Amino acid sequence: MTDLTAESHVATAGSEPTGETLFIRQAADVATLVNNSTQARSNAHIVIAIALGGVFLDAYDLGALAFGMKDVTKEFGLTPAGAGMVASAIAFGAIVGALIGGYLTDKIGRYRVFMADMFFFVVAALACAFAPNEYVLAGARFVMGLGVGIDLPVAMAFLAEFSKLKGRGNKAASIAMWCPTWYAAISVSYLLVLFFYSVLPEAQAGWLWRIILGFGAVPALLIIAVRSRYMSESPVWAANQGDLHGAAAILRRSYGINAQVAKEADLTPAVPVRRASWRNYGELFKGIYLRRTLLATVTAVASAFAYNAVAFGLPVILSSFLAQSMLTTILVSLALNLLFAFVGGLLAVRLVPRLGAWRMTVAGYGCQFVALLGLALVGRPDDGTQAAVSVAMLALFLLGQGFGPGSHTMTFASLSYPTSLRGVGVGMNQTLMRGSSTLSLFLFPLLSAALGTNVFWVIGLAPLAGLLALLLVRWEPSGYDVDAEDFTAEPPARPQ
Repeated sequence: MTDLTAESHVATAGSEPTGETLFIRQAADVATLVNNSTQARSNAHIVIAIALGGVFLDAYDLGALAFGMKDVTKEFGLTPAGAGMVASAIAFGAIVGALIGGYLTDKIGRYRVFMADMFFFVVAALACAFAPNEYVLAGARFVMGLGVGIDLPVAMAFLAEFSKLKGRGNKAASIAMWCPTWYAAISVSYLLVLFFYSVLPEAQAGWLWRIILGFGAVPALLIIAVRSRYMSESPVWAANQGDLHGAAAILRRSYGINAQVAKEADLTPAVPVRRASWRNYGELFKGIYLRRTLLATVTAVASAFAYNAVAFGLPVILSSFLAQSMLTTILVSLALNLLFAFVGGLLAVRLVPRLGAWRMTVAGYGCQFVALLGLALVGRPDDGTQAAVSVAMLALFLLGQGFGPGSHTMTFASLSYPTSLRGVGVGMNQTLMRGSSTLSLFLFPLLSAALGTNVFWVIGLAPLAGLLALLLVRWEPSGYDVDAEDFTAEPPARPQ
């Protein structure tokens, strides 16, 4: 039986524990051991790091073409419609991939889906690098988008299900790590653009976009190379399928917990656990999950709309403030991402166990609303002081995104649902969020051309909508044992 067909893949790395034997009698016991683990969990940390590697690929591939579209348009002689086809192909692929990936993550397991989508990244990146025409490039970008869409639900499941419930490094903090990882990937793409922009002879400048896109295959190949040694199936998902022996083996290898299945253990899937089905998307809008789904959806859509308009329009916005070269645009964009968005993401990871996702998201949206209001009031700067104020407002926006909605909208999406619904929950959230991103990227140039800097009044409606949703639905997922909802008739007590 191969790695991709084994019921519960167990990493080969990790020594067998010799401590006190802890017996597993039902699936709920596995979730309890993960949530309350105080072991070193070296392999579990590696699994989390590899899952974040998938997030890195998502961000890198989404942003890699940002500075290359001009050269692609020139090389292939694209019309505006052709350029739009190439630019949007990955977004449409991600929308489709998120729905499929959410279902498959719950249906066949976290490990199999994660390893399969790595091959999407490799094949698509190489196809992009050697694309002979715009149709092959658009098709490869669509396939890449499928990988991006499939990856987020499974990556979030790994982060949630290989982390403890409370304290430093808890589930909310692990999931929030996706945000600084995302900004690190964007920064790496900027650095690669800057490096190759500097070293490539002018005659070969047109190769830049091919090199940047093709580089995306490298981290995917590295993940594939180490998968058997360090990656494991989620022990909670395995237990929910009735594979308590597989779950116990994962706990021993990844957590250093001397877990053994008791002789009297129930080896059948727990009755309350939902079987994976397309109908589970409907479950997200029923009972206790309706309010959580509405909150996760509104905050994700609002965050994606505002961030994409500002971040991906950053070169255009900066050029309207200051006369600058391509090199200056790259450097300022890089600095803003690293110093504010990335640092904000690190703050989210550090503070969410103590402050909670709800409070930090409220504060982040507040910063964004103030920043967009400031940009709208300043308008087009008339002097250096006003330009500095505008750049400071952009920095405030990105900082708020980093420690607020940028980090924690994924927390709401991942920790609002138990193991049996987590894949479809994140998949639905990502599908709607990607749709919002696509709409934002399409509308921003049109609105900017029609309204000038007054476009910031329109963008400001997004964080305002997020704030209103949070004030109406005061749901705090951090520190709450949502996985217990798979095993109990009544929801567990909410943390104080």
